[in-house]
Amino acid sequence: MTWRLRLHGVGNASAVELGSAMATLERDGEPWLTVDCGGEGLTAFLAQYGRMPEALFLTHTHMDHIAGFERLFVAHYFDQARRGKPKLYIPAPIVPLLQQRVADYPNVLAEGGVNFWDAFQLIPVSGHFWHRGLRMEVFATRHHWPDTAFGLRLRGSAVWTGDTRPIPEALAKYADQGELIAHDCALHGNPSHSGIEDLEREYPRELLNRCLLYHYGSREEGDALAARGYRVGRPGEVVDLAEPTAQQVRIA
Repeated sequence: MTWRLRLHGVGNASAVELGSAMATLERDGEPWLTVDCGGEGLTAFLAQYGRMPEALFLTHTHMDHIAGFERLFVAHYFDQARRGKPKLYIPAPIVPLLQQRVADYPNVLAEGGVNFWDAFQLIPVSGHFWHRGLRMEVFATRHHWPDTAFGLRLRGSAVWTGDTRPIPEALAKYADQGELIAHDCALHGNPSHSGIEDLEREYPRELLNRCLLYHYGSREEGDALAARGYRVGRPGEVVDLAEPTAQQVRIA
């Protein structure tokens, strides 16, 4: 069984040319679980697979990570009979935020009679959830405001931090099995995002060597991070992953 991480976009909210930060875990070349749903990222997903995501995890509700939800709703609402409802794994504290920012429009269809959530299977999650027989782990990150942003771990294979400041205590627990760590990083940090000097100050070298940096501001900024010796994610890049060691169950 082959596992890969496909980067649909790697830029921050202003770096449109890099695509919105979004990725898909692939198993044997097929999309298995997608992280976030930005506008440019969803376009890249469609170009790659020719269909909409069928299972998503959401890290937080800033618009560069959720702007694709309206398109996702329309596509799935009118295609449920053929493909069924996609699973949305949403950390429980941000379900109200997603409701406010996306789902609470007075009429999601002009004709009325339809709720936003009619198109989806909403699955609020806390510390973990099960997806296709594997146990996924969820952890809080440091982005903008407490309890508004979360990361994802596929044990033994990959960790996706989402937007965050350095979180050494979280990664000591949730990235302790040699996982690839896709980490928010730009040249310069701010109160909501990590800069490279923040990571160098907070993380040991062994962990930095496992980081794949994304959510930076331009191609030139990515090149500057790479010139410092770091692995930098690029739009459309596909990264090989180790076989997961996550707890699994056989699904009948």
